[in-house]
Formats: sequence, C-alpha cells, structure tokens
Amino acid sequence: MKMAAPGLRHGMRRLLEVSAALGRVCRAYSTSQAFAEVLRLPRRQLTKLVYPLQDLEQHLAPDARSDLCLRVFDPSLEDLARAESFFTASPRNRIEYLSSAVRLDHAPDLPRPEGHTKKMNFFKVGKYFTLVDMPGYGYRAPEDFVDMVETYLKERRNLKRTFLLVDSVVGITKTDNIAIEMCEEFALPYVMVLTKTDKSSKGHLLKQVLQIQKFVNMQTQGCFPQLFPVSLPQPQTTTEVRTFYLFKSAQQPQ
Repeated sequence: MKMAAPGLRHGMRRLLEVSAALGRVCRAYSTSQAFAEVLRLPRRQLTKLVYPLQDLEQHLAPDARSDLCLRVFDPSLEDLARAESFFTASPRNRIEYLSSAVRLDHAPDLPRPEGHTKKMNFFKVGKYFTLVDMPGYGYRAPEDFVDMVETYLKERRNLKRTFLLVDSVVGITKTDNIAIEMCEEFALPYVMVLTKTDKSSKGHLLKQVLQIQKFVNMQTQGCFPQLFPVSLPQPQTTTEVRTFYLFKSAQQPQ
C-alpha cells in the first residue's frame, strides 16, 4: 500500500489528539494500569510502543516507504483500549487455563480440564473466545506434531485465525516455511508476528522487516499483508496484535 502525504498527516493528527482522547478511553473501557500509563506517554514514545511499524517508518527513505503495508489495519486508541480490556483479567472477565490436548479428538468442547498431556494448551478468555497455544515446529517439534497440529489446523471448523511467530533476528527460515506452506495448503487466514524486535539494531530490523514484507507480498495468498512486530521487554507491542484478533477475527464469516 503506497503511503501518501495526506495519509501521513492524518495519522499524525490522530496521535496528536492522544491527550484529548485519553479521558474518553479510560472512561469507556476498563484497561490495565500498565496500558493506561502507556496512553499518557508523549506522542513519540507512544508510537514506538503501540505502533512499532510506524516507528520504523521514519527511518526509511521516502521512496521505500511504499514497500511496507503499514496501515492496512490501523486501530484507533479507543480500539486498542477496548482490546486491552478484553485481555485484562478481572472478576467479570476471567482468563483461565481450560485444558490440554494431544490429538484433535481430545480438543475440549466443555469448560472442564480433561487431564491430558500438555501439548496444545487451551485458554479461555472471558466469555468471548478460546486461545490455543501450540507447540513449535521444526527440529524441536514433538514426534506427533503432524497428527496433533496439522490435523487440528486442517479440521477445526471454528478456527478463526492463526498467528505465526517468526524470529525477526534471523528472518524466515526453512522451518518457518513448513508452517507457511501448511497454512497456505489448508487455506487458513494467518498473520505473521515478528518476535524479538529488541534483539536487533534498527538497521538490521528494518532490513528483515522489508525482506519478510516482500516475501508476504510475493509468495503468500492467505497471510494478512501487514506485519506485527513485538518485543518481550515491551509487552505493549502486543496490544495491536490483540486488537487485530478481536476486530478482524470477528469479521471473518462463520
């Protein structure tokens, strides 16, 4: 998506209105204290934490900015606060371990642990949805990976979206291609989340982001075009991922 100057000005105006919007955000949604503090940060720091791709954009030459799909999904601060409230545990919004499964026929349908070996871990987020934490692929994958994970991805009819974690330090590897080919073969909607963004210099990270973006644009069909960088020391970077899950997955046909 080509970035034009009017689009950039619109984004800047929106961020400049953070202070005015903060009161409305905090009143409308019960956000975590940590995220409420992030919303009070100066504009540049807030952008770096919550919109990491937009922070990287300033380091690109103007003619290279069109190579990044920066605002295919462009949530407002109100959207981010709403998503944060969904993922914040409270007496009315319990986030709890549901069950583990080793095969598709063990996947839980009831909110009661079944006591199976911890392979695919299911977590219930309030009354809204269930997240499934799956084992990694590649040389560390469990021996029953194919029977467990591939079967689940292929046959689980209520699966809304898959998040594929890619190490931003090394880029897309042969083992990543295994998962990508799996998602493409099964026609799954999926998203690439770039991890460990704090482990690289700004230049190296930009290089990797551009290479991975090119791969997504040229060699995938089911991958959402926008990348989502995250960093463990800065958990606020996951807010955009959470917001995407809530808003985009809800739009997907049943």
